Amino acid sequence: MALTNLDRDLLKRCLAHQPGAWNDFIDRFLGLVYHVIHHTAHLRSTPLRPEDVEDLAAEVLLQIVAHDYAVLRQFRGNSSLATYLTVISRRICVHELARRYASREAQPPAQPSNLEEVEDEDLPRTPGLESLEEVEKLLSKLPSREREVVRLHYIEGRSYEEISTEMSIPVNSIGPILSRARKKLRKSANNTPASPNRGGTEPKA
Repeated sequence: MALTNLDRDLLKRCLAHQPGAWNDFIDRFLGLVYHVIHHTAHLRSTPLRPEDVEDLAAEVLLQIVAHDYAVLRQFRGNSSLATYLTVISRRICVHELARRYASREAQPPAQPSNLEEVEDEDLPRTPGLESLEEVEKLLSKLPSREREVVRLHYIEGRSYEEISTEMSIPVNSIGPILSRARKKLRKSANNTPASPNRGGTEPKA
């Protein structure tokens, strides 16, 4: 999905430090950041207290504004801003979770497997998912309806009810659609050669 005029204007306002621009950015994307945090923690069976979620959200926002919005300045506009921020937020969240687990090494971990899983995120075990371009390429292989459901739910953080209303499809059909799409994406990713460049730079958009 291409960058919208609304988001393009919001980016320009933020990078120009216009009054109120950052507040508008937070109003538009804070819900997405929270969704990414909860979803990332859920995938790793990592329970988070409300204060943990707030800390992670604050860390994501701090890194977005760091070095004069360096993260936003690296955005090239080849995808939606929501897609780019999802990748950025997930990567920051994973790194912060890894840091927290590493700081507890001296204590017996309640779930020793979690640290290994989180640390491995720096080098994703699933080929083809290292960059935003590759994620977009995988999504393009899905039928149009499945692709839109996946985009709305996982990238924009929409609820089943919101997707049902926007796409005029039954709520109880969304779960099966996402399940089928996940299987297809896993199959496509496993058949995609690993990227030769697996450095730690931010994903290009």
